[in-house]
Amino acid sequence: MDRFDEINGKVLTVRDVSNYLRVHPSTIYRMLKRNQLPAFRVGSDWRFTVEAIDHWLASVAAGASPLAASENHLSSK
Repeated sequence: MDRFDEINGKVLTVRDVSNYLRVHPSTIYRMLKRNQLPAFRVGSDWRFTVEAIDHWLASVAAGASPLAASENHLSSK
């Protein structure tokens, strides 16, 4: 079982997503401030689903800008 199988279907924290994407947590907060990541709030904390992050990541890898990829994912719900 690899690290992706372990977290599939879970709700992630900022720290979890930063580890998943292999970036610093401050990068995640900066992207959230710019509305570049699909996320939701629980109180004052940000949360992410693996499915939304994977969809966003695939869109970015396919050439969409991070902002456009985030908007496309959010509008498809």
